[in-house]
Amino acid sequence: MLFNNFIINFVGGVVLIVFVLISVAFLTLLERKILGYIQLRKGPNKVGYCGIIQPFSDAVKLFNKEQTFPMSSNYLPYYFSPVCSLFISLFCWCVMPFYFGLFFFKLGLLFFLCCTSLGVYTVMIAGWSSNSMYSLLGGLRSVAQTISYEVSLALILLSFIFLCEGYSLFDFKIFQEDIWFVFISLPLMFIWFTSCLAETNRTPFDFAEGESELVSGFNVEYSSGGFALIFMSEYASILFMSMLFVVIFLGCKIDSLVFFIELVLVSFFFIWVRGTLPRYRYDKLMYLAWKSFLPVALNYLIFFMGLKLLIFYFMG
Repeated sequence: MLFNNFIINFVGGVVLIVFVLISVAFLTLLERKILGYIQLRKGPNKVGYCGIIQPFSDAVKLFNKEQTFPMSSNYLPYYFSPVCSLFISLFCWCVMPFYFGLFFFKLGLLFFLCCTSLGVYTVMIAGWSSNSMYSLLGGLRSVAQTISYEVSLALILLSFIFLCEGYSLFDFKIFQEDIWFVFISLPLMFIWFTSCLAETNRTPFDFAEGESELVSGFNVEYSSGGFALIFMSEYASILFMSMLFVVIFLGCKIDSLVFFIELVLVSFFFIWVRGTLPRYRYDKLMYLAWKSFLPVALNYLIFFMGLKLLIFYFMG
């Protein structure tokens, strides 16, 4: 029985990873198409019908190119940090609330926070091990940025933990049967979305990859397969954060088509922001994180704690 469960979980996990990677491929195509139309051009349209095979063509090109290694780099950390980065991004998907018994996490939100914290180390090691000044600067900026935003992310999650009285993502479905959380916590939704942009190093918070001043930042020394793995890790994180956004704020009905339409819409907003907003200044980002988002998240946390105490008082 245990062996059968192991086989089912293993096969299910492999299928999940394959579908996430295919989704990543088509998310890159969606991004290039949307950015193309925002900038009044077509985007990729030559490989296959309307450029639909373009992501697979890019993958073949990237993984067939010669892998270069800087002479002064620390070889093992340099080589393994992109692999670890993709592994952590895919590992996060275990917390997705499936209803057919693939995985079940009672502490799913804690697991998510652990995985996002580990993601900081891969960027830091990638920036340090290249032994390049631009890479190191990109890595340091990314670490400072991620730490700043993880505080507000954790406090927002803590607010909902007090409200749902559990760490499992299944609780969000039970509590959103009648009303979505977006209607009672609209400011938190905007803070969460902005924090997700910073967490995934997306415009306007892509300071780790600031092309104008850092020549692509922490990944500047990577080529071919290493660059492709970092790229895939970033887009897998975007999809995961979109999924978490829908689970927390827009009703967690994963067994309906509406859930996946909402997920694609949130991913579209990630891309839309990239096409429309200029890059923030770094000190303004820190100001936004510590002086704006943190007080709002703390106020909501205290409000939800007080609300639960009132409910216990009047119902107990």
